[in-house]
Amino acid sequence: MEIKNSFEVARPPAETWNILLDIERIAPCMPGAELTQVVDPRTYKGKVSVRLGPVALAFVGTATFDEIDEASRRARVKAQGTDQKGRGGANAIVTFALEPIASGTRVNVSTNLNLSGSVAQYGRGSGMIQDVATQLIGQFAKSLQAMLAAQETTAAATSSESGGQAPAIPRPAPAPAAKPISGFSLMLRVLWNAIRRLFSGGRRAN
Repeated sequence: MEIKNSFEVARPPAETWNILLDIERIAPCMPGAELTQVVDPRTYKGKVSVRLGPVALAFVGTATFDEIDEASRRARVKAQGTDQKGRGGANAIVTFALEPIASGTRVNVSTNLNLSGSVAQYGRGSGMIQDVATQLIGQFAKSLQAMLAAQETTAAATSSESGGQAPAIPRPAPAPAAKPISGFSLMLRVLWNAIRRLFSGGRRAN
């Protein structure tokens, strides 16, 4: 299953590239995700919790950067995870590439996702999975922008107190245990998007 998304960051490409490669820094911005171990500079272990109505899924797994192209600002990550209750697993190859835009940087994300076991039933409708992925990417982008804005405010205040000397940009405080992604609100948005597509398709047919 191929999923394509994009989001924007109000930073130049060079700065955005360094931010996105700093997994420990951005992990708290990922909805439902929790970084549990840094194996090495390219390999990370974590947990992703998802709640769809009464069903709670918790995937534990590993993500590894297997390609980092500094020149073109393009990277590829291989990730695999299994549900803690043995209901299946997920494997993904995620590629992200940066391009400059007037407001900063657009990050284009391409995901090749494969689900196995009983959890694969959630992937039967590729349009639905695409909509859910879009919502999650949107939440991540908003959290990332909020984190960067908060760090700028803190850095400016610290610089003022220190007589104008530029301090090191602080890292965010350790994130609390990740809450499961709320599937209910996401599914409502997915249903609404499906209805809009249905009616817009009908109008074009007329």
